[in-house]
Amino acid sequence: MQDTIAPANIEVLTDALPEDAVQGWLADEPSETNDLISDRVRYRTFWQGAERLIDMMPEKSARPAAQELAAQAIWTRTRESRDRFLRTHARAVYGAVTRRMERFVRVEELLFAAADAFPGLAPTRAQIAAEKDTLQRDKDGLEIDQGVLISHILAADQSGRHLCHAMLLPRPESEDALAKLAADGALDLGAVRLERHGRAIHLIMSNPRFLNAEDQTTIDAMEIGVDVAILDPESDIAVLRGAPVEHPKYAGRRIFGSGINLTHLYRGRIPYVWFLQRELGFVHKFLRGVAKPDVLPDDVTGCGIEKPWIAAVESFAIGGHCQILLTMDYVLAAHDAYLTLPARKEGIVPGAANLRLPRFTGDRIARQAIQYERKLVCDSFEGRLICDEITPAEQMDQAIERVVARLTSSGAVGAISNRRAFRVAEEPLDMFRRYCAVYAREQAQCHFSRALIDNLERFWNAQNRAE
Repeated sequence: MQDTIAPANIEVLTDALPEDAVQGWLADEPSETNDLISDRVRYRTFWQGAERLIDMMPEKSARPAAQELAAQAIWTRTRESRDRFLRTHARAVYGAVTRRMERFVRVEELLFAAADAFPGLAPTRAQIAAEKDTLQRDKDGLEIDQGVLISHILAADQSGRHLCHAMLLPRPESEDALAKLAADGALDLGAVRLERHGRAIHLIMSNPRFLNAEDQTTIDAMEIGVDVAILDPESDIAVLRGAPVEHPKYAGRRIFGSGINLTHLYRGRIPYVWFLQRELGFVHKFLRGVAKPDVLPDDVTGCGIEKPWIAAVESFAIGGHCQILLTMDYVLAAHDAYLTLPARKEGIVPGAANLRLPRFTGDRIARQAIQYERKLVCDSFEGRLICDEITPAEQMDQAIERVVARLTSSGAVGAISNRRAFRVAEEPLDMFRRYCAVYAREQAQCHFSRALIDNLERFWNAQNRAE
C-alpha cells in the first residue's frame, strides 16, 4: 500500500512549488520493491521527478526559507526511497558495476559508475562538479546519497569484502612511483617524500602551510607513498614522520600533523568521498598492508604484502593524524608532544578511532577524547597507552635509528606474522567492513549538517580564515 504523506508536509511542498507538479511526483513514488528490472524504471522515474522539482527553484544560497524547506523535504523523501531500493538491490547494483565482482573498482569510481548505470540512485560526476566551488554551507548534500549507497554495499558480506579488497590494491600510479624510487633512491610526490635510511624507508608527510594537514591535495600522494613504502624491496620497516612547517609559531619545527584541513572543509573543497578514500585506502593499508588481486587479505584465507610501521610524533598529532597512530606497530613520541581527537568541535566522526581507540585506552578515555576533546599528553599515563616510548625532542633522529635497529634485528618475518596474529584477533576484516558501513552513512550526514558549519565558525573562525 502506498505510504501517505502528512497534509502538513504536502503544504511545505505546495507553498514553494506548483501543486500539480508536487502531486504528480508523489503519485510516482514506489512504496515497495519488486524485481530489479521494474524497480529500476519505477524508482528512476521518481528520482528524476524530484530533480525536476529541485530545478524549479534557485540554488540553495538564493532560496527563500519556504523553498529551502521544500527542497529538504524532497531530499528526505527521495533518500528514504533510495534506502528502500538498496535494501533489496545493493548486491545487484554492485554486481552490475563490477561485472559480478570480476573486476575491482575503487570507491571514487564506483560511485559515479553506479550513478551512470542506475540514473537517480546517486549524484553524477557532472552534478558533483557543479558544486565543486561552492561553500560547504551552500551545497545541497547530494553526496549524502553516496553515503547511503556505499553503506549498503559495505554492509553486504560479499560486496563489502570485495570493495575492501579493491581499496587495498596498489594504486595504478604506484608502479611507476616504485620504479622511480628504485632508480633515484628517493621519491618526491609533493605532499609526501620517501627516503631510504639503511633498511628503513621514511615516509615524510608535508603540507607546510597548513601544519601538515590532510586535504584533497594530499590524499593521492599519501596513498601512493604508502604503497611504495610497503612494496619497496630494499627496506624492511617503514617510518612515518611529519616535515618541518612554515607557520610562524612553529617555523622550522617538525609537526606530525594537524588532521583534516578545516579551512578547506569549510570552503567545500573536501568532498565526501575523500573520507571513504582515506579510511578504505591508505589508513587501512597501514594496518593491513597492500593486497594481491588473487586473494582476499582477511588473514584467514589469504594475506597481503606488508611491513611494520613506526610513527615518530613531534609537536602534536591532531584528529586524523592521531587516528593514524592507532594503526602503527610502534609509536615513538617527543617528550613535549600531545594528541587530540577534536571530533565534537569538528562535527564529524573521527575515522575508525571509535573502533580502535578503546583497544588502547579503554572505553571511558576513548569517549572523553572523542566526545569531550580530552587532550592526551604523550608523556602521561594516558598518553603512554598509545605511545610506546617517549624521547627528548632533540634526540628523535637517534631514537628512530635505535627503534628501527631493535625491531629489525631478528628480521621482518616474525614481525609481520605477529601483526597478522594481532589483527585477526583484534580487528578482523569483517569487523572493519561492518564499522565502515556505519561510518559511510553517518559521516555523510555529518559532512552536510548545519552543526558542522556552526562548529567550524565557532571554534575555528573558519569564515575569516584565508585559504
